[in-house]
Amino acid sequence: MSVATGVEVFVGLGSNLERPQQQVHRALQELDGLPDSQLLRHSRMYGSAPLGPAGQPDYVNAVALLRTTLDPHALLDGLQAVEGRHGRTRGERWGARTLDLDMLLFGSAQISTPRLEVPHPQLHRRAFVVVPLHEIAPDLELPGLGPLRSYLPAGDDHGVWPLQAQPDD
Repeated sequence: MSVATGVEVFVGLGSNLERPQQQVHRALQELDGLPDSQLLRHSRMYGSAPLGPAGQPDYVNAVALLRTTLDPHALLDGLQAVEGRHGRTRGERWGARTLDLDMLLFGSAQISTPRLEVPHPQLHRRAFVVVPLHEIAPDLELPGLGPLRSYLPAGDDHGVWPLQAQPDD
């Protein structure tokens, strides 16, 4: 199967350590280099307050749309390899991190295994995912949840703000 006939997958990106905008920018480039996958588009970068332990820096978030012929677990392995190249360590839940890549949607599949749950179980409750996802897929239907637009936060004060692009270093 060629990438052109593969499945569309949305991936959430987040970072709040070691120059987060550069981490997310580099990760987007690496997503385009995953085997049997192609980066179709991505949102701009957004800032958001951390959900986890107090004292963390703000996050930089984005959402990417890939097309892939990889199966969900092979793609997950690829995403975790990208995280590893960025120095990601799995420690404190919702703690600070150099890079977090979450598979949000894998086509219209609903997947529940010990390693992977898709749609991502919290995506519709997190403005830092919903806002950038809506930017690149405003008419998206969330499997089992309905229209993405119904989860958009009301008003301007939803804890997510667009960031100005930073030059590459």
